[in-house]
Amino acid sequence: MQTAPEPLTLGTAPARGVLLATVLASAMAFLDATAVNVALPTIGADLDSSLSGLQWTVTGYTLALASLILLGGALGDRYGRRRVFLVGVVWFASTSLLCGLAPTTELLVAARVLQGIGGALLVPGSLSLIQSSFRHVDRARAIGLWSGLGGVAGLGGPFLGGFLVDAVSWRWVFLVNVPLAVAVVLLALRHVPESRDPAHHGRFDVAGAALTALALGGVTYALIDAGSGPGTWVALALGAAGAVGFVVRERTTADPMLPLGVFAERQFTGANLTTLAVYGAMGGFSFFLVLQLQTVLGYSALQSGAAVVPSILVISLLSSRAGALATRVGPRIPMTVGPLVAASGVLYLSFVDAGTHWVTGVLPGSLVFGLGMALTVAPLTATVLGAAPDHLAGVASGVNNAVARAAQLLAVAALPLAVGLSGDDYARPDAFTDGYALAMRLCAGLIALGGVISLVTIRSDVLEPDPT
Repeated sequence: MQTAPEPLTLGTAPARGVLLATVLASAMAFLDATAVNVALPTIGADLDSSLSGLQWTVTGYTLALASLILLGGALGDRYGRRRVFLVGVVWFASTSLLCGLAPTTELLVAARVLQGIGGALLVPGSLSLIQSSFRHVDRARAIGLWSGLGGVAGLGGPFLGGFLVDAVSWRWVFLVNVPLAVAVVLLALRHVPESRDPAHHGRFDVAGAALTALALGGVTYALIDAGSGPGTWVALALGAAGAVGFVVRERTTADPMLPLGVFAERQFTGANLTTLAVYGAMGGFSFFLVLQLQTVLGYSALQSGAAVVPSILVISLLSSRAGALATRVGPRIPMTVGPLVAASGVLYLSFVDAGTHWVTGVLPGSLVFGLGMALTVAPLTATVLGAAPDHLAGVASGVNNAVARAAQLLAVAALPLAVGLSGDDYARPDAFTDGYALAMRLCAGLIALGGVISLVTIRSDVLEPDPT
């Protein structure tokens, strides 16, 4: 059986088929991760949710995704990247249907956890399929196209979600995934080549995945339910024990889910630390901005979603060019400048308050944030994958996605606590707006920290063309 098909050349019909399948699949996951935010006030009113219930609606999905995404990447390397990718697409669509039919907050959160499992299979599969399918010289640009088009879905999620909430129901934010999944399956079966790492056998690290879930779940529960009783400290202790247990397990098992040796490469570690800072801030930023626009400024769901369209346009237009730029000049400069630019946009948006006009108060910050993220995302992703051996493409993309989702998970869990918000504060303008301003400034500082990390850790030669 052929495990290393002929690399694809960007611009050919097979390459376009692979890109379209992976972009659409990632779009489902990215869309739900962002469109849900704009639907939160409506979900809260319809299902009588508290702020913690809304947090769990977001973090339940992200918790499962972050906990299992390493396993998803490893499963693809071992059993076939296309095969695992397709399983993830079908799983994601099925559980999206459950989310759309959920009658209570508790059942919605449970369905979101199950949905995250599907996301953990399809998201790393998208990137590893690109990494394993394209010629080395085309990978950075292909990743740029993937991140740019995926960014349209991710940042366009609030706009589409707002339209669906206002025009039909918040439930269609989830139900829209079903026809998308059908299209992805048909494209993948026709265009996407199968690939795997022939060095891997069939076993996988269930204990490592369980310890990851325990670590993230314990810490998340402690942050969201802080101060509610002794359960907070128990959850925190379990989370810490899970984290220590995971490291011990991965260091000692013969077949780890995460080979810790990949972190010996400074570029890989530095790029993932940058990811931790940038994506954590982005998770908090998107959670708070949409609530501020609806709760304090009185925007409808559609209007609050439309407010981020400028970011979508900038990212979609410039991400591919940023990937090509990183190939020419190296990723260090765009990965340093990009987060600093994005941070200034978030800082500007921290001043959004009652009476703020969209043209002067929201548009400039949205444009600047989009420019910074366009400079950052493609070089960052290409650096992570370029710093790891090709046969660990699934693991590398899994690690980077796990870091990004864990960062977003912890940010959404921690920021309301850090700025003093709880209960039904999300629905009361006077209570929410002060916490919003502080949370956005913390996010701006965190994104800027990502730029500093890149300056210190990333070389300019990471993406030099393969001499072979």
